[in-house]
Amino acid sequence: MGKKLYIISGEASGDLHGSNVMKELLAQEPDLNIRFWGGDKMQAVGGTMAKHIRDLAFMGFVEVLKNLPTILKNIRFCKEDIQKFKPDALLLIDYPGFNMRIAEWAKKNDIKVYYYISPTVWAWKENRVHKIRRDVFKLFCILPFEVDFYKKYNYDIEYVGHPLLDEIEQYQAQPKQELSIPANSENKPIIAMLPGSRKQELRTKLPIMLPLVDLFPQYHFVIAGAPNMDISVYKELIGDKKVDIVYGKTYPLLQQSEAAVVTSGTATLETGLFEIPEVVCYIGNAISYQIAKRLVKVKYISLVNLILDKEAVAELIQNDCTTENLAKELSLIVKGGKKREQVLEDYSKLKMMLGKGGASKKVAQSLLKTI
Repeated sequence: MGKKLYIISGEASGDLHGSNVMKELLAQEPDLNIRFWGGDKMQAVGGTMAKHIRDLAFMGFVEVLKNLPTILKNIRFCKEDIQKFKPDALLLIDYPGFNMRIAEWAKKNDIKVYYYISPTVWAWKENRVHKIRRDVFKLFCILPFEVDFYKKYNYDIEYVGHPLLDEIEQYQAQPKQELSIPANSENKPIIAMLPGSRKQELRTKLPIMLPLVDLFPQYHFVIAGAPNMDISVYKELIGDKKVDIVYGKTYPLLQQSEAAVVTSGTATLETGLFEIPEVVCYIGNAISYQIAKRLVKVKYISLVNLILDKEAVAELIQNDCTTENLAKELSLIVKGGKKREQVLEDYSKLKMMLGKGGASKKVAQSLLKTI
């Protein structure tokens, strides 16, 4: 009988990273029996799906409170499902609010726990380090500074490199995808808008981003559409402005842009790895933001700045995120802008710090060696 592995990812990014790890695991161990929580990407690789991520994604303190009964029901179901499956090990991917609870329970039930993508204990709730040390057999991290952070607690973790390095490298190895943008008949240089993938993000960010279209008439603005979002949501917010939307083409869009306006999150690092100067925006639920502000201990919100430990790209947070401030920062990073060269220099340092890719392969090899 082959070994059994239970994997839990709870968001779109976890589905992507989970699918890549699954490919590597099955390439090295074809008999591995995998049961998982994930999305379409993991489902396409194989294994058996226990729950789809569309039933799981809740963001922010207020949203989590509103959906607490569902979350508790999911935790109960998860524990029962793991017990029925009797896995040799558990691989938890990101999604810390949920996965940390499962890790604690699994440890008590003598199930070996692997964790890929460390919870952001360095940002807040630092005392969670002790729980991770207690409950997690092996932790794989993707940010270089996390190794030193955990060393303070005598916890030896494995830095596997950031999975985005592989994604982007694979993309760049393919023939260049041209974007066909009918509205850009004058072939103006492009500025990318990455307003996020949730409805609440679009409704708060786009009204602030869209007036840039009139302030920078020499550019053509293109929105990276979220795959799960209906085009009518964008059209209602765009009105009669000359803006294009492309779906499933974020990488070709970044590759062909001069600059970008990006919502905080993984996209800030993707933009940096494509070496596109960016302005980072963040507007959260007012109550969630006030709570987070008191709890979070980091100096920056974008991954680019966190890794470099300096403000390489401008961050406009909450009340500072206005059209006026956006326009001012954008003018500094387009061609001829005062900050553009410095940003590009910082991006080169960022790439050096992240090192080589191969995250999924390293996780799979390490897990299979010790499972």
